[in-house]
Amino acid sequence: MKPGRTLQALYLDPLRERARRNGGRVYPDGPEVILLVDVKSDAGTTYAALRDVLKEYADVLTVFRSGGTTTNAVTVIISGNRAAKTMAAESVRYAAVDGRIEDLESNAPGSLIPLVSDNWSKVFRWRWNGVMPEEARQQLGKIVTKAHAQGRKVRFWATPDKPEVWTALFDAGVDLINTDDLAGLQKFLLSPPRK
Repeated sequence: MKPGRTLQALYLDPLRERARRNGGRVYPDGPEVILLVDVKSDAGTTYAALRDVLKEYADVLTVFRSGGTTTNAVTVIISGNRAAKTMAAESVRYAAVDGRIEDLESNAPGSLIPLVSDNWSKVFRWRWNGVMPEEARQQLGKIVTKAHAQGRKVRFWATPDKPEVWTALFDAGVDLINTDDLAGLQKFLLSPPRK
């Protein structure tokens, strides 16, 4: 790792500074921002180190407690290698767990798993060729409806960066759309409403 390229320097410090400048929000009058931390190393040791770092940013981070959530400017969600059991056992946390579709069948509280994300190809057989089959459209709708009824947001990864894909996800109510084409997705989202 290059010196200075830390979670604090690249993300947490700039987000805190923006929140301070904007009256407690990253964007003036905007919603909280989700900072998705994708852990690639050992879940337990990484989370232990991350927990200590996040405590230092309690003034701008959403706090998760067994009794609920106190939303703040930035909501940290741990993805990838997640220390879910360790996190579930904590009475106070500054991060939540990125769940998977199967977590919609669990009794895990929304304060532990506020987001469910999954690999599109793992959940659906359809691979974005031609028109989305009605069966896939209904399956997607059921996933989004169930997640929203539980107070969770939905995200899929491994989807192509194409307007027709974004339209299908957006129209189904998927909350977070993954992309490597930031400018393309921005243009799509700012374009006139779709039918």
